[in-house]
Amino acid sequence: MVRIEMEEHQDEVPNPPNPSASAKTTTDSSSGPSTSNASKNPSDGYETASDGELGDSADECQENPDQHSEQGERIATISEDEIKEKALAEANNAKLAGNKLFGEGKYEEAISEYDRALNIAPDVPVAVELRSICNANRGACFLKLEKYDDTIKACSKAIELNPAYVKALSRRGEAHEKLEHFEEAINDMKKILELDSSNDQAKKTIRRLEPLAEQKREKMKEEMIGKLKDMGNSLLGRFGMSVDNFKAVKDPNTGSYSISFQR
Repeated sequence: MVRIEMEEHQDEVPNPPNPSASAKTTTDSSSGPSTSNASKNPSDGYETASDGELGDSADECQENPDQHSEQGERIATISEDEIKEKALAEANNAKLAGNKLFGEGKYEEAISEYDRALNIAPDVPVAVELRSICNANRGACFLKLEKYDDTIKACSKAIELNPAYVKALSRRGEAHEKLEHFEEAINDMKKILELDSSNDQAKKTIRRLEPLAEQKREKMKEEMIGKLKDMGNSLLGRFGMSVDNFKAVKDPNTGSYSISFQR
C-alpha cells in the first residue's frame, strides 16, 4: 500500500517543490517494493492544477470590455427596433381609425387620426408608405370639406414621399380645378398618364380643362394689357396724350411690329 503525504500552508507561499522529496513512500511487509512513479500519476493521488493551468483559467475568467460593449449595443439596438415596431403598429391603427371615420363622413375626426398616425410613425423606410397614405387621405378629407388649398398641401406631401401616387395626383388635380388652377390641374393629369397611359379619366379631364385653361390665359392677358394701359395713361396724361395715340402695326414680311403715333 502506497501512502502519499502532502503539506499545505494557508498563510505562507510554499517553496518550489523538490522533485526528489515531492512524495514519501512507505511499504508494509506485504506491499512489496516502493513505487517511485506513484507521484507522477495525478489519478493516483490528490490532483492540483499546475501554475500554467491556473494562468489559463484566470485568463478565461477575465471580463472582456469589448465583448460587454458589443452586448450592450446589441441590447440597445433590439430595444430601439422594438420601440419603432410598436410605434409603427400604433400609427397603422390610427390610420385605420381614420379610414373608419372617413367612411362615416366624420372628416374632421378622420383628419385628427391621420395627424396622430403621422406624429407616431417612426422615421424609418418602412413607414414611408404609411406617411404617404395618411397625407393623401388627409387630402381626401380636405377635399370633402372644400378646403382646397389644404388638399393641395396634403397631397403634395404624399407625392413627395411617393411620386407615383396616382390617387394623390388625382385629388390634387381636382383641388386645382376647383380653384381654377387649370394649368396645374392639367399637369397633374399628364403625370398620371405618364404613370398609366390607359387612364381614361385623366384623358377626359385634360380635354375638358384645356379650353378653360386657354380662356383663362386670354383673360389674364387682357387684364394685364388693361393694367399696362392704365399705367401708360397715367404717365402720358401729363403730356395730354394716352396710349390710344400709339398703334402697333405688324409688318407682313418680317412679322415685326412698329409703333406709330396718331393724334
